[in-house]
Amino acid sequence: MTDTTSAPSATRGAVAARIAGTVRIVGTGLLGASIGHALRAKGVDVVLSDTSPAQQRLAVDYGAGRAPGEDDAPKLIVVAVPPEVTADVVEAELARFPEAVVTDVASVKLEPLRTLTARGVDIRRYIGSHPLAGRERGGAISARADLFIGRPWVVCRDGETSAADLALVEALALDVGAQPIEMSPEEHDRSVALTSHVPQVVASLLAGRLAEAEEGALRLAGQGVRDTTRIAASAPELWVQILGANAAPVVEILDALADDLREVSDALRAPEHPGARRTVAEAIRHGNEGVERLPGKHGQNRRFETLVVMVDDTAGQLGRLFGELGELGVNVEDLRLEHSPGAQIGLAEISVDPAALHAAVSGLTERGWRIAGNTND
Repeated sequence: MTDTTSAPSATRGAVAARIAGTVRIVGTGLLGASIGHALRAKGVDVVLSDTSPAQQRLAVDYGAGRAPGEDDAPKLIVVAVPPEVTADVVEAELARFPEAVVTDVASVKLEPLRTLTARGVDIRRYIGSHPLAGRERGGAISARADLFIGRPWVVCRDGETSAADLALVEALALDVGAQPIEMSPEEHDRSVALTSHVPQVVASLLAGRLAEAEEGALRLAGQGVRDTTRIAASAPELWVQILGANAAPVVEILDALADDLREVSDALRAPEHPGARRTVAEAIRHGNEGVERLPGKHGQNRRFETLVVMVDDTAGQLGRLFGELGELGVNVEDLRLEHSPGAQIGLAEISVDPAALHAAVSGLTERGWRIAGNTND
């Protein structure tokens, strides 16, 4: 049986870790355990600590790190606990390990910093950070070593942050496959209010409308409602803390969104009135402009064309589809799957380079695939 309590040697052929020395992770939920898995895959010695002995043992059993030892001297400490106790744990770790750099991965950055500063804590060795990654399911059992690959990891520095300490936190982000981005705590909190926190509220409110919906309506649910409500499965207890800690920018955006909704609803109350249709059209068009600004694959602002292929719900069909696209020289840039209610088929919505769209449609059609539509229709 493999001993999962000791750090593994670096994987043969893998890129060596940038971090040298022990990393202590406090909090063994999804993020903490996932960081542990990613670092251990590069041969880093990872120590796990959690206020819940059972949660800590579970994370150790799954191989995210080892249990703490008497002589541990971590070079870097990662605090991965709920937002309401982040400042408390950061303060305790700074005091316990005076030679270590301490970072945290809470989804709000200004509140912990303000709390530590108000307490008079020396924060020169503290650097707040936040990986923009996660899953709807939490806990060590859901942790994955590849959770952060290609994802942004915000690092918040201030004027007293040393270059060496900053480099250590950025090395953490790079070692787990993330892309470090420097921001101030204020800039970070305003940004995630728009791109993460308000979307959670909107998704939850929309999904709440489904709770009282008739069964007949739910049978008509397609990919649109599934896409817009996917994150509504998130844990209420955690989001109460996140939203409370970042309330001001969230409220500002929600108020503006409420004004937008009211303008559209007023227009739809009297759709025949002059200007009503224009109001609705402008709201949809403005949404088009916003979507166009979202980074695409690899962070590029590059747009792709989409084709929808009907796929029989039998084993091996997706593999055959990808194989034949490869034979046609068509690279799949993105993929979304939807099952057709009551039918034994699925719809594969495939994004491709615009220059490859014609070859993909004609080539797949010749091979017997049924094309349900494409963005050129």
